[in-house]
Order: sequence, then C-alpha cells, then structure tokens
Amino acid sequence: MNTPQNPNLNVLHESETQRQHARIRIPAEISFDGPGGRAITLPLVDLSASGFSFNAANVLIKAGDHYPGVLIFAIDKLSLSVKVEFQVRKLGGSDGRVGCQFHNLGTREISTLRQLITAHLSGDLISAGELLTTLQRDNFTKPRRDDSAGHISPLARLRAVAVSLGVLVVGLAAFAFAGNALYQVYFISSAVSAIVVYPSVQVAIPRDGTIQSLIGEDGIVRKGAPIATFNASVLDLLKGSLQESDLAPARVTELSTTQIKGTLTSPCDCGLVRQVVADGQYAGKGDVVFELAPRDAQAGIEARFPYKKFTAVQPGTAVNFRVAGEDQWLPGHIVSNSLMDEKGLSSELRVHIRPDAPLTGAHAGRVVQVDVRRWF
Repeated sequence: MNTPQNPNLNVLHESETQRQHARIRIPAEISFDGPGGRAITLPLVDLSASGFSFNAANVLIKAGDHYPGVLIFAIDKLSLSVKVEFQVRKLGGSDGRVGCQFHNLGTREISTLRQLITAHLSGDLISAGELLTTLQRDNFTKPRRDDSAGHISPLARLRAVAVSLGVLVVGLAAFAFAGNALYQVYFISSAVSAIVVYPSVQVAIPRDGTIQSLIGEDGIVRKGAPIATFNASVLDLLKGSLQESDLAPARVTELSTTQIKGTLTSPCDCGLVRQVVADGQYAGKGDVVFELAPRDAQAGIEARFPYKKFTAVQPGTAVNFRVAGEDQWLPGHIVSNSLMDEKGLSSELRVHIRPDAPLTGAHAGRVVQVDVRRWF
C-alpha cells in the first residue's frame, strides 16, 4: 500500500540543519581596522574552521562587510598571529554578537587553525613545536589534472603530438649516434692509409735523348713490339772513345749535331700504366720513360694498419674497401701482412689486399679507404 505524499511537508537534508564545523571556545582575539579606520581588538566568543564570532555592541558593523585582520593566540607564553580575511555574515541581538566567515585562507593558515581546533577538541596541550612541525608538513594534496578530452583544444593536441615526436626523434638520433660511435670503436678496424698498386715493369731510355711513343690508344703492346723511338747524339755515344783528331772544334760540332735513332721494345705482353716522359721531352740515360703492367696481372691494395690491430688483419680476413672517386664499397681479402719496409722494421703493419673483383689499371695510384669489420 502506497502512502500518499503530503504536499505541505517540508523535507530537509540533515546537512542543512546540522552544523558542518565544530565550534570551540579558545582564548584568542581578533584585531582589525573597523569603520573609519579605527583599530579594533576584541576577544573571540568561539572559533571554527570556517569562521568565528565576537561581541561588538559598541562597534558599527554591517552584515556583508569585508575586513582583513589578525587572529591572535596565546601559546606557551608566546603570541601566535594568523592573518585572515573575513566577512560579517550575521549580527546578533542585544548582546552585539557578530558572526564572521573566513575568506581566502592560505594553506598555512588552514593547517594552523585545524591543528588548534583538533588539539582543543581532543584535550591535548598545544605547543609551539607542534605548530612548527605542522607548518613544515605538506597537509594538502595537489589538485587533479583535468585530462578529459573535451577540454583539450585541437591546437593543444597537435602541439603535444609535435613535441612528443620531436623528443622521440632526438632520442632516436642520439641513440643511433652513440651506437654507431661504439660500433666504429669496437667492431671496425680502419687502415691508417691505403693505395691501389699495380704490378708494373719499368722501361728506361738507354741514352740521353728525346723520345716518341709508338703505343696505340688502347695501351696494349706485345712482347718485343716497339713501344717508342728515341734520338740520341753521336757525341754522347762516342764518349770515352774519342781520338785526338775528334777533339777539333769543327769535329765536335759535327758529332754533336749528328743524331742517331733507337727503338725501345716491350719486355712483355703488357698494358700501358703511364708514360713518365712526354713525347719530345729530353730524358737522361737510365731515366724511366714508361711503366707497363703485365696483361694477366691484377691490381692490389697496399694498406697500413696500427700494430695493435694485429689480430684483426690476419691473412684470409675479409675486408671492405672504397676507391677514391667511387661511392661503392667493394669486397676483398688480406693476402699477407708484414712489418718490414725499405728501412727495416716498421711501427705499422703493411697489409696486401687482393680485391674479389679485378680492378683496372685506371685505378692505379688511387687512395683507398679500407675497413675490417668484426661482427658480434
């Protein structure tokens, strides 16, 4: 059975009729500048966490007025002052009781008032040390952030994504740089210097004179084939065997102007590496005029490594190299290593490398970068 509701019945929540803060009677005073700027100091009737009351029968105070003031407490024969702001909310009857409410209290002021009220309600004695300890603690939790998506603008979202991506890219770049540096130090042994060498045969001129090359544009010559002609003076040919009759000025002039021709032949089936002396240029006896390379010879690489890389440059070790002027890395392997050079023992290892793919004579003399990579 349903009980009919009485429309004239007023139902109130208990929080509307019960007091929200406990009032205590504690020895304290309120000091503030009243109407007209007159300093007023009055004892408190009671105090709570939200406000206080005092008797002011002879003071002209109106409800709704705001005042800054100072609450003064006597603790351990010391005077404790708490700055407050309050609003007059209620004026009493003939006794002149005035009820006030706090406004804009700071965290330190709230902590102090709560400590005083709690200690008074529990019957504990209040000391200055307890109040100092209370003020040193952080008694308030931080406000929660409002992370609801509805309060974030599209520009703020874009900015947050851009900043996150920027930090991610910088972090990845730093990680990659550090990883590459560590890899270069611990897993790659680089040559101090390296050059492409080509097995060559040097052809020298037997007499002082000028030369004229007979090698074709393809640079290929057969063994015994003429590769150049040279013109030499008869006087140079007869040095050391001249008679007294040949020392006459007219005879010397005749011998010096008389030229003989000779021919240089190829010592092998070779290809031209380079012509040292240009056509028509004078060369002294024994000077190298051509560098030839056997046609079946292969170019190699001579590299120098620090001696501490001895274990990394053993014969048979695979290497990677890049010839100057080319971007592609090519494979090869170490054929031999040695500490000897023209002066004897050297402080660096001399390593001979054979490319897996043959190099042409055009690469001869080029600088090379050589790396020996050791994997995990």
